Amino acid sequence: MKNLTPKALRKGDTIGLISPSSHCAFPEKIGQAVSYLEKNGYKVKLSCHLNRIDPDPAIADREKLHDIHEMFCDRNVQAIFCLRGGAGAARLLNNIDYNLIAANPKILAGYSDITALSLALYAKTGLISFSGPMAATELFAPTPYTEEHFWGILTSRNYALSIKNHTNHTVTCMREGSAEGQLIGGNLSVLSSMIGTPFLPSFKDTLLFLEDINEPAYRIDRMLSHLSNANLLSNCNAILFGQFTAEPEKIGESERMKRVFDYYSTLNNQAIALAGLSYGHIPDLMTIPVGGRFKVQISQAGTFSLGALEPVIEE
Repeated sequence: MKNLTPKALRKGDTIGLISPSSHCAFPEKIGQAVSYLEKNGYKVKLSCHLNRIDPDPAIADREKLHDIHEMFCDRNVQAIFCLRGGAGAARLLNNIDYNLIAANPKILAGYSDITALSLALYAKTGLISFSGPMAATELFAPTPYTEEHFWGILTSRNYALSIKNHTNHTVTCMREGSAEGQLIGGNLSVLSSMIGTPFLPSFKDTLLFLEDINEPAYRIDRMLSHLSNANLLSNCNAILFGQFTAEPEKIGESERMKRVFDYYSTLNNQAIALAGLSYGHIPDLMTIPVGGRFKVQISQAGTFSLGALEPVIEE
């Protein structure tokens, strides 16, 4: 399937806000995010049911689907930002109008539970989306690194030619080399739950990137074994582990997690592997174009580079 590349954002464009996952318990953050976007030169449109809570999942899903479809249809909206992650996006996948979205490609940004939407849209339409900061979790007060990467990726065709890790995140090489392929991945818990569905893209010749939060090493091990047993890891050209954060940190958990990463990095002798990508539930968050064709290089000394081989936005 040919990639659908959305148009770059320009000052004065309208950004639509949707909440396809959980609601935000701190509504003041929504206002702060809107103010931040407006100060950066953008107009903001709130979806009809933004942050609405309905105890009936069927009603909630209908409202979320309405908002997704409305924002993609609206020719005055150039990009769609998700409010936050949490849970619930996977329930929408069977009822999304993928033909409508393919006919109206535009930027979609979000991560965590939004992984379900990003992967499904790429599998069904080829649309490149952006796994990165969301309105109520990062964009209400983004760090300089998060801000630079996010706007750089969404506004400049050349920015993705060289994506830098944050200086506070040490990249660890588990198998050195270079690899090319489509960037596929996101939150490991969400991705692993999509195995066996028609909404998970092919892993053949991909650069797999993963993150998770508040999951102990034994659960990460279980989910990675599921990917391995489904013959997905064996198809990847690279495995890029991001940040697997936990609060509070258990004694010895970091070492257990490292052993898990090391083990699964050895199962595919053809794939390069690294850990420490600036991606996950962290303040300094990299924005990753899901479906973008990239090249990654890692040396035993930890020298790391990641850059686009094809444009991820059209100017």
